[in-house]
Amino acid sequence: MSETDKAFLEGGPQDLPDRIVPVDTSGQDLKIEFRNGYEHFRPTRRQADTPHGKLPVYEWWERTEMAS
Repeated sequence: MSETDKAFLEGGPQDLPDRIVPVDTSGQDLKIEFRNGYEHFRPTRRQADTPHGKLPVYEWWERTEMAS
């Protein structure tokens, strides 16, 4: 996996298990399944220095619940 295949997640639940996640298409919103719902992250123009190199930063903007 190359650096362009990963993103750094900023914000959202503090106990989100992974802050570096794979991305399918750079620039698309991400939807991460977590605790019977989804955490939604949007791309920013920023990059973060991480142990995986410089990665695009996606910031949290909302949570949606799964239908029961």
